[in-house]
Amino acid sequence: MGTTKQAVTSELVRRRYLAPDRRGRHMQVEVTDFVEGARSARGLVVVIDVFRAFSLAAHAYARGASAIVPVAAIDDARELKRRHPHWLLVGERQARPLPGFDAGNSPAELEARDLRGRTLIHTTHSGTQGLVAAHGADEVLTGALVNAAAIVRYVLGRAPAIVTLVRMGHEARERCAEDDLCAELIRARLTSDTAAEVSVQDVRRRLAQASSAVKFFDPACTWAPQRDFELCTQLDAFEFVLRLDRAAAPARLTRVDVPMQRP
Repeated sequence: MGTTKQAVTSELVRRRYLAPDRRGRHMQVEVTDFVEGARSARGLVVVIDVFRAFSLAAHAYARGASAIVPVAAIDDARELKRRHPHWLLVGERQARPLPGFDAGNSPAELEARDLRGRTLIHTTHSGTQGLVAAHGADEVLTGALVNAAAIVRYVLGRAPAIVTLVRMGHEARERCAEDDLCAELIRARLTSDTAAEVSVQDVRRRLAQASSAVKFFDPACTWAPQRDFELCTQLDAFEFVLRLDRAAAPARLTRVDVPMQRP
């Protein structure tokens, strides 16, 4: 996996793989990118944003949050906050916190807050844009390293004909190492490709050199502490997925536990 950003092109790149499901049929796994990829995604869709949107979302649920409302537009997020002042408004643009928001897009920042029973309004440059854009999906999950194994178990249990992994990338316009790695790991596990398996140490070693991780190790970037890097790279830490409930008003992420089968 390269560590440099890859420039976006006008062509939508879609890669296809076949994975056997539990009924002996073959599941088609597609990998695509950015908002355009989310719009065209089919089947069960996993929208991936490792640094930091969907790592933050998983950590928030693990710490007791009751709901997360993903929003594309900043103005829409502010309007929801106006209507629900007790909800927590979090998010970023270009990785920086937004004026008037309760918190940025930092999972470390939220560690200082009591999230039990709280609803979060969440808008980001990449991840939430993909969730909102995935209109053609049968079902939408968030994708991150922190619950990658649970995502694979959930997908295998659902056994859809098509799975689409959408790498949202840097600002939804350039490929990035962390989303590429996450998509490759999920794809490999779905297709039983054990050669692609990695450890937490492997993940941190590879991603620490990525251009998208530089901010975590720069003391001047107070909005992206090194603790965020640690929290976002806790591979397989959580045994649940976050599924977008589009029937709710407003649409929100809900937690679905997918515990590992133990002897």
